[in-house]
Amino acid sequence: MEYKGLKFGTLVSILVIVLAIYYRKSENTLQKRLIAVLEGLERVETKHEGLPRPKVAIGYGICTDVYIDAKYLLKYSNDIRIPEHFDEITTEKELLKSFAYYFRHGAAAERFMSNSSLFEKLVSHARSFPSSYSTIGGNAPVMALRFVKEGCDVLLAAKMTKALQQMIPSNIRVVGGDVNRDDVHLVLEYKRGESWGPYTSSRANRYIVHNDINNPTISSLEEFDKLLPEFAPDLFVVSGLQMMDNYPFPEGVRLSRLLKVKQQMIAQPKSTKIHFEMASFTEESLLLELTELVIPFADSLGMNEQEVTNLHNLMLYGNISLVADSNPRVATVLDQMRTLFKLVRRNEKSFMNARQLTRIHVHTLAYQAILNVKNSRWKNTMAAAAKASLTANRHVCGSNNVDVQKAMLIMDDSFSTSTEAGIRIPLDIEKPVSCWDEVLKVENDQISVQVCVAPVLVCTQASQTAGGGDNISSAGLVPQIS
Repeated sequence: MEYKGLKFGTLVSILVIVLAIYYRKSENTLQKRLIAVLEGLERVETKHEGLPRPKVAIGYGICTDVYIDAKYLLKYSNDIRIPEHFDEITTEKELLKSFAYYFRHGAAAERFMSNSSLFEKLVSHARSFPSSYSTIGGNAPVMALRFVKEGCDVLLAAKMTKALQQMIPSNIRVVGGDVNRDDVHLVLEYKRGESWGPYTSSRANRYIVHNDINNPTISSLEEFDKLLPEFAPDLFVVSGLQMMDNYPFPEGVRLSRLLKVKQQMIAQPKSTKIHFEMASFTEESLLLELTELVIPFADSLGMNEQEVTNLHNLMLYGNISLVADSNPRVATVLDQMRTLFKLVRRNEKSFMNARQLTRIHVHTLAYQAILNVKNSRWKNTMAAAAKASLTANRHVCGSNNVDVQKAMLIMDDSFSTSTEAGIRIPLDIEKPVSCWDEVLKVENDQISVQVCVAPVLVCTQASQTAGGGDNISSAGLVPQIS
């Protein structure tokens, strides 16, 4: 067959060559775009002046994380039927239904498993796979490791066995005491686009189960209290309180422990900044207690896209949301941050010794967003957003260097600053961190804030997802401790 002098085979060959040239040019254009964003983020990351060696105190708890690919350990069964959330996991069927509930949304989750024998069986099975591995885990130690990596002096509150303590770097000072058995967290990871039964994950994430006995009671608090005045931290970080979620405390014990956390926060001098790192909470009564006993006494809050929706909905509507959009629009998250800021600032006025919230950091898969009160003690907001963004890729890809061959941008080419009457801001690949000033009205107060949004070079070959938020939040705080 011929077309005006060209044989069909020749025509096909020409089309293949043309398409190859087109796709090669498209790929080159994309790579140049990613390189420009990377270089822009790196320039901003290094442009800040902070303390030479900030002192960070962080509590509470530690564990051994056992990692396993979820599909190896959990086999889909038609008996699952409708995915379902459970406050605590008691049977294998509940585990499968709960995993399906969060996996289909690509949402991170952390659940308490009250069935000790089932938990030990699962951990033993996970460790039997050659691909499984163990690391130091828990919000506080993971954040501590990042703070040390970023040049901070760190005091960590955690009880652990002598064997686990030997794994802690010597430049992290540990206080809390010894235990006979370390808590273990089983981290079930999955990748973006992975299938499990009829479900496909929209993003890489993890589902964690634990059977903790030390962490829920924040048993290291008293020893920590003794050393805090001597250490005199520039930053005090409260984390790991999600271990209390749905834990079977005797009547009044949880409240009593949270009151001690509150007293420890109040006891810090005003010169010490206080950050509270959120996590996956599903017990409404616990989250309500945190809005009264912890959040009013923090200067800064850190959370992901699931957690900001959860806290926003609880404080605004009185209910919690178990899952939320795993890739929300920038405008949606910024509106939630503004509302949350106003609600917390208003709520603080009801409590003696409360601090004023001056910083919120929300880390999502696609971008970092930091809201910072102008002229507060938090500086270098643009650098913080850039560092948080780069740390997201470095941690998930497991490399100190960002490889654009293993990265992609999923943030839109432009975003609106609000779902209502917001302005549209284009993504400038040469100057990828966008910052602007706003005035937020809280009752009779007019509060000037700066907002910065940085795109994330999303890692396409995830090495690990657990601990991502802790690493990102810690890295974002370091440039702002000044």
